[in-house]
Amino acid sequence: MTAFDRLLTPASTARRAIPIIPVTARDLKAQVAKLSPAQRRWIELHDYKAKPASHLVVSDSAGALAKVYFGLGEDSAGRDPFEFGKLSRLLPAAEYRIDGALPDARLAVLGWLLEAYSFDRYRKGGSLPARLQCPGDVDRGDVLSAAEATGLVRDLINTPASDLGPAELEAAARKIARRFKAKVKVVSGRELERKFPMIYAVGKASPRAPRLIDFTWGPARAPRVTLVGKGVCFDTGGLDIKPPSGMLLMKKDMGGAANVLGLARMIMTAELNVRLRVLIPAVENSVDGSAFRPGDVLTSRKGITVEIGNTDAEGRLILADALALADEEKPDLLIDMATLTGAARVALGPDLPPFYTDDDAFAGEISAAARAENDPLWRMPFWRPYYGLFESRIAELNNSSESAYAGSITAALFLKRFVESAKTYVHFDIFGWTPTAKPGRPRGGEAQGMRALFALIRSRYGR
Repeated sequence: MTAFDRLLTPASTARRAIPIIPVTARDLKAQVAKLSPAQRRWIELHDYKAKPASHLVVSDSAGALAKVYFGLGEDSAGRDPFEFGKLSRLLPAAEYRIDGALPDARLAVLGWLLEAYSFDRYRKGGSLPARLQCPGDVDRGDVLSAAEATGLVRDLINTPASDLGPAELEAAARKIARRFKAKVKVVSGRELERKFPMIYAVGKASPRAPRLIDFTWGPARAPRVTLVGKGVCFDTGGLDIKPPSGMLLMKKDMGGAANVLGLARMIMTAELNVRLRVLIPAVENSVDGSAFRPGDVLTSRKGITVEIGNTDAEGRLILADALALADEEKPDLLIDMATLTGAARVALGPDLPPFYTDDDAFAGEISAAARAENDPLWRMPFWRPYYGLFESRIAELNNSSESAYAGSITAALFLKRFVESAKTYVHFDIFGWTPTAKPGRPRGGEAQGMRALFALIRSRYGR
């Protein structure tokens, strides 16, 4: 049983559960009329008006917790459906049930679980979150799968690089693959240098050897869905070294790998009818005498030569080799996820990752799924005129643009050069981190785009 299992109990009439009553200001008047004089006085003392996301605890005549009101305001449009989840940390540790209608009960329940997450590997746990009985109209297994996948992503990103390098990332992938009987192959050493020269070049300066993690699951003749995740376990910037402030969050530079592992877990848990492949180039971008240099020219797996304009633009190099391998199979759907550019954060902030695809129909489905799953995403263009921004005078490409503009778009265009045969290709430039806590999103590592992609893949390919 997982921590989330314990927090979301099956519906039961045998166990006493404290009702949480969603109310508008209009509903509250009818509710108050049913209360005892002491309880009515309590509500008056607190001047409770059922404002959006507000709550009030009401006791019975013996002083025991009797019910909780949760304010809906008068209009739920534009409200964060995870706001209900904040109650898991605000209420006393007991078991509760939802007694009434919420705008989206499934997302409210998921928000409850995601709010309850904490990363306690290096400290004693805090106060216990409250438990919630799963409403009868909410698929408990589905919500638990999403919460557990999110917890996995957060745990991986939150773990410092001292305890999560390429080998530990491989171990995490193997653990997931083993649970679902997926086949795992790891390429390292001389084979990596020969077959995936850019992955090798980026990771060779670290004593923690680079590798390509590759696992497959599902029937061979099912639609091919391939996930590629950037696994830079720590990024110093290489010889173009980052300033100290730029390294503070670089343990999260494997956030793309964490997200595709979480997505793969959801797909395999749901037993979707896909032939799933997961590719994670896992490296540490370090500095020593063997580090790749600005001005070096690397020959990629695809045969395209790349001049190194900046060693801190290493993510696109390792992804390019992995994408070239993925593309050789001509998958029906090829997705990469990467904490790739600061430019994406400048454009859209930390909470709204951009995605890129030429498949207009698929883009529309992604946007719809993002809205339905409360998993924000925003489409950006593969703007081909910007290809000229990363031309090289001595190689076919430069890994860094000389321009200060359009950094997320040029990075996406760079990756697209390595994909030719996939039926649909989508690139996600995620942040993988919540800098300021929000309902259901505590500060720290975060899954972004994962739930929206799962919903879309499930709708396309089913069980």
